[in-house]
Amino acid sequence: MGLIELLVLLVVAAICGGIGQSLAGYTAGGCLTSIVVGFIGSYLGLLMARNLGLPELFALQIGGQSFPIIWSIIGATVFTLILALLNRLLVGRRTRL
Repeated sequence: MGLIELLVLLVVAAICGGIGQSLAGYTAGGCLTSIVVGFIGSYLGLLMARNLGLPELFALQIGGQSFPIIWSIIGATVFTLILALLNRLLVGRRTRL
């Protein structure tokens, strides 16, 4: 994978992470956070799809690697909802003390 493919992969992950955060209604940070959420969402979404026996939907081939767009957005949304729930639980505990 060359530099151009890596940059394209980072941009696609950032877009998927940003869409997932928008759907969840919670953002944990900026562009770097969206990239991380996009990559983790891709892993979670693909893991959920394989466990449920669902096909890979709208996968982009970037540098010989497959990046599942739909499952990445779904996984990013689930991961962001988990982050929001954990943040609410932890912040809620701090304010009560």
